[in-house]
Order: sequence, then structure tokens, then C-alpha cells
Amino acid sequence: MDRFLSSAVNRIDAKGRVSVPAHFRSVLQKRGFSDLYALRALDVAALDVGGPDLLDRYEQRIALEDPFLQTADDMSFFCHGDGAFLKLDQDGRITVSDFIREHTGITTDVAFVGRGHFFQIWEPERFSDYRAEARARLLKLRQAATGMLRPTGEPE
Repeated sequence: MDRFLSSAVNRIDAKGRVSVPAHFRSVLQKRGFSDLYALRALDVAALDVGGPDLLDRYEQRIALEDPFLQTADDMSFFCHGDGAFLKLDQDGRITVSDFIREHTGITTDVAFVGRGHFFQIWEPERFSDYRAEARARLLKLRQAATGMLRPTGEPE
């Protein structure tokens, strides 16, 4: 399996480290990554985390922009200024730094959430709330697509 799937919650140890879930470490190992790139998500209190290929994808997108326009500058500022490298230790742990804590609100536990080519790091309660909101949005879309909603958006 070469995708980040599922989710898991792990506790931060006394030294401020947390174990990346074994199935996520397996994907990283298959891809040959020991350094991780982390970016503060733009729209949620989570970090997007992957190997250097994640940063490469962002940089390829930035390269398509006119370097003299504000968009390219903003994108670079976001991907480079709001990103950091995280180091996996020999036991598959990362240090939960201020970079992580400030954006996510993480205190004692970390939720790891698979997103296919990358994964996210969340504060577990915030993740639970977001998951419920996302499911509700998708259910509403499904109901609208199947005609189960009145034009007002209310269930029939």
C-alpha cells in the first residue's frame, strides 16, 4: 500500500515526541523518506505532511505563476514561510514543536489523518469536529443529487 489511509491518535511522550502510526511509516519507508515536509493548512487548524515530493508539487505549481505577480510571491511565502521540515527519529517519532502546536492547538495527543498522497496532523477534538462537518456536507450533497432535499435544502 502506497497511500496514507485511515486515522490514528497517539499520545505525546514526556520528551515532546509522538510516534507516527506504523502504517504511515510504512508508506514513508516505501517512498524512501526520512525527512518530512509540513505545511500549515490554509483553511483548517491542521498540518499537511508528506515527503519532499509534497513540497515539489507546491513548487511546481508556483513555477507556473508569473514571478512578477503577487500570486507567485504569496504562494512562495505560504509554502516556504509557513512550512518546515520534520525529522523522523530511528523509532519513527517526530518532535511536537511550537511550529506544530501554535497552528493546531495540540497539547497531549495527536490525530494522524490519511489524505492519500499526504497526511494531516490534527488536535483530536478538532479533527473529530471537522470529520463530522465534512460528513454532513457530503450527506447534504448526496441528498441534493438524489432529489432527497426540497429546494429549500430541507429533507423531504
